[in-house]
Amino acid sequence: HEAWFTYTDFVTPTRVLRFDGRTRRVTGWEHGARSAPEAEGAVTRQVAFPSRDGTTVRMFVISPTGRPDVPRPALLTGYGGFGQIMSPRYRPQILAWVRAGGVFAWAGLRGGGEEGEEWHLAGSGANKQNTFDDFAAASDHLLAAGWAEEGRIAVMGSSNGGLLVGAALTQEPEKYAAAVCRVPLLDMVRFESSGLGPSWVPEYGSVRDPAQARTLLGYSPYHRVTPGVGYPAVLLAAADGDTRTDPLHARKMCAALQHATSGSGPVLLRLERGVGHGARAVSRVVALEADCLAFLAGRVGLPAPGGVAP
Repeated sequence: HEAWFTYTDFVTPTRVLRFDGRTRRVTGWEHGARSAPEAEGAVTRQVAFPSRDGTTVRMFVISPTGRPDVPRPALLTGYGGFGQIMSPRYRPQILAWVRAGGVFAWAGLRGGGEEGEEWHLAGSGANKQNTFDDFAAASDHLLAAGWAEEGRIAVMGSSNGGLLVGAALTQEPEKYAAAVCRVPLLDMVRFESSGLGPSWVPEYGSVRDPAQARTLLGYSPYHRVTPGVGYPAVLLAAADGDTRTDPLHARKMCAALQHATSGSGPVLLRLERGVGHGARAVSRVVALEADCLAFLAGRVGLPAPGGVAP
């Protein structure tokens, strides 16, 4: 008569719950971890908006009140690749951002698996630009609906999400005040030459195919960097032991942006030594998240909790 299951959302750490079929009551499992902290001051809403071709895209918006009461500094992120589903799960950086008074938005872009396999295919290969258009439309919606304030939108993404951010800041740099691009793919003409690149040909295509090469070159962030453009402040984070996305992507992009930008914001490279693409000690996770959030908060004017400027 008993069943156990886990529950999590964007602001609630994973916890084990017990269901009693006789009483139909759900209680915390007494043998589980200590009680999770209360996720006060953060409310999640799911919104829908049209992308540039009219396709309906959905997005989770986490804010202090759950409504667009006043325009706030916003942090927009997404992934949009490999059929991955960006379902709600606990991410402490979201709670930190929202408790400081900001809005955190997570968009379910084409290329992901949120709406099924057709949704995935609609944002991969020759259709990859749809992913970037969805992301740009998400930014537009945050402004139009009153969640965010003009000039105070930051973007962040990792891995394939780093490619997403790279495309966003090179296609429409005026939209964003700052960007964090972590362990990214950015040179899409040579991504097959390093790391796990060859295994991603089914997702992105190959430069060995002339038609696919034109598509890749058309959106490759590294190749779209243009001298004299006012790019936003950018932090590129890489790891020297990354065997998935070689740190060469972040290094090259950093050099190209530093040479090209006419913007006033910094372009920085954060190179972490002795770790790879994802897993790392908790202390290193905290350091990485703190650096990224502080960088973005400083550019959009989001004060640290307690009113201390980041």
